[in-house]
Amino acid sequence: MNKKNIKILLVDDEPDILEIVGFNLSNEGYTVITAENGFEGVKKAKKEKPQLIILDVMMPEMDGVEACERIRTLPELKDTVITFLTARGEDYSMIAGFEAGADDYITKPIKPKVLISKVKALLRRLKQNEDEKNIVKIGQLTIDREEYKIILDGKEIILPRKEFELLSLLTSKPGKVFKRSEILDKVWGNEVVVGGRTIDVHIRKLREKIGDNTFKTVKGVGYKFVS
Repeated sequence: MNKKNIKILLVDDEPDILEIVGFNLSNEGYTVITAENGFEGVKKAKKEKPQLIILDVMMPEMDGVEACERIRTLPELKDTVITFLTARGEDYSMIAGFEAGADDYITKPIKPKVLISKVKALLRRLKQNEDEKNIVKIGQLTIDREEYKIILDGKEIILPRKEFELLSLLTSKPGKVFKRSEILDKVWGNEVVVGGRTIDVHIRKLREKIGDNTFKTVKGVGYKFVS
């Protein structure tokens, strides 16, 4: 991931911290957004959708713990990494921070180089989570969504794009019945679909390549993947 594409939201009511920490992060190549209190921090988090949020604890209007709790309720920010950067080093403050949903808790003062190392470690955790999401393993079947690769029983299977996307959708939630309308919307989108049997044809091809018993037809509704 290019550093310029990584947004870091820095929330602190101390101008010096915003300036110094913001400068060091920007100098490292990250895109830095700042906020001066928890309320503004939550607002900017919704708008900017940063990959990492660095929160102070004691702030006016809304403290960092409450801000963290609110951010953790937002589905669009469920994968965002959150760390506290605060002078509050008491055990109860740390516990409150982690219980609010923080991934880490860093105490001030901290040297800029050490902070940058911490930030890099947190972002590596984010990348690892993304990589895990891109690879789905069900029994002897492995699906690498990033590389468009299928491995079945140790052998690579080449699938056309639409077959891959259909398989990827069905295996995202094994056992769930995907309605035909949902499949058309998510796999074909606004593309012109020739004939109403398009899904059936692609399912038939997947059955031939992946296995007949793994795809179940639910009459009048759609299809599901059974592991």
